[in-house]
Amino acid sequence: MNKYTPIIGLEVHVELKTKSKMFCSCSAEYFGKEPNTHTCPVCLGLPGALPVPSKLAIEWCIRIALALNCKINEYSKFDRKNYFYPDLAKGYQISQYDLPFGHDGHIILKSGRRIGITRVHMEEDTGKLSHQEIDGKKVSLIDFNRSGVPLVEIVTEPDFDNALDVKEYLERLQQIVRYLDVANADMDKGEMRLEPNISLTTKPGTLPNYKVEVKNINSFKFVEKAVNFEIDRQKEILESGATPAQETRGWNEDKGKTFSQRSKEEAHDYRYFPEPDIPPIHLPEGAVGRLKAQVPELPDKKLARFEKEYALPTYDAEILTREKGLADYFEDCIQTINKLHPKRHHKVDSTLVVPSTLNPKTLANWIINKKIDYEKVSVEQLLKQISAGRQTVTIDEKELAKIISDVISENEKAVTDYKNGKETSLMFLLGQTMKKIGKKVDTKIILVQIKKQLS
Repeated sequence: MNKYTPIIGLEVHVELKTKSKMFCSCSAEYFGKEPNTHTCPVCLGLPGALPVPSKLAIEWCIRIALALNCKINEYSKFDRKNYFYPDLAKGYQISQYDLPFGHDGHIILKSGRRIGITRVHMEEDTGKLSHQEIDGKKVSLIDFNRSGVPLVEIVTEPDFDNALDVKEYLERLQQIVRYLDVANADMDKGEMRLEPNISLTTKPGTLPNYKVEVKNINSFKFVEKAVNFEIDRQKEILESGATPAQETRGWNEDKGKTFSQRSKEEAHDYRYFPEPDIPPIHLPEGAVGRLKAQVPELPDKKLARFEKEYALPTYDAEILTREKGLADYFEDCIQTINKLHPKRHHKVDSTLVVPSTLNPKTLANWIINKKIDYEKVSVEQLLKQISAGRQTVTIDEKELAKIISDVISENEKAVTDYKNGKETSLMFLLGQTMKKIGKKVDTKIILVQIKKQLS
């Protein structure tokens, strides 16, 4: 019997997809832009520059809190979180401390386990450090384009005791913010960053006198690995009679291990105090009700309704509700079919080949004309081509081959790393290819072509 019980809490940062930043009118679309071109005196922290909060960002933060079953503070405020780091231009971050917009919420996992949400609060993002080698010297460069982008932090209670539940919660959270249409939550771009706090105890329900935070993980797979690694690492330390250091650690995917970054700060280390340049926030009467009405049908309820209303197996319903756009597409098809031919049923064609580009009306007509019993057609049979037709554009095979060839020749190190077994290098090559294409193309097609050329 294992005498150690993991105690895990999560902090997740989600960038909102507003057009402007949190406290100024600079563009928040920083990814892939020329460094330090989307800045102004406010987001550079220049003396005398005053922040003006984004009403839309605050409303979107509250919508996230409502979707997570939180209570809303109708009186709230911003606070200064003081610390020095090169990517923090002002020497402090405008955040929230004791009066966040949302608090005391929860998410229910598939197992029925209830994960408490401590708080959902609004803050500004920092700049971004880039570590490079120039003329044989290692340097760190700062890009302040990201500085001031609206950032929502979602903090859980320490209710997890295993990595699989952590992963499920994070996948659900990403799905929810995407359903709300307030964030893309693309982890490859740093739009959703995951930070587990992990410790071990011999007395379940009792918090130990230390915790270890693993910062800025950008993948569900990596967070699962990091949690499991930390559990094993801390167990070994405890078995030796020592106590793990309270610290912040990073995750090194190449080595498959965490590494020490710095000692972990406590709240008092940040010397929080109310932000003097921003008045307290009083939500107008009826504002919470109005924002609650803007929360769409969320994944859990949609899945249950699909199972009941369309008599779908749970597996199929889960596939269809993973993305709101796909779920809406499916329902548009059903409604169109019912209007065109509500009582027509036919034998399923086992050699089903779906047209490559479809809208709901086209698909509905195709199903009827092909004499398909749409109620019995495998969801997976339809979804591969439906999803591609709905979300992507086509690209000539020769054009794609040329672009991939250029990417491979320009990124020799990534190619070598991939051939040496580093799978993440393949995703880097995919990203570089998509950047050159400049439009959304089915990633599966691109990956097949990249692997083909690499072989």
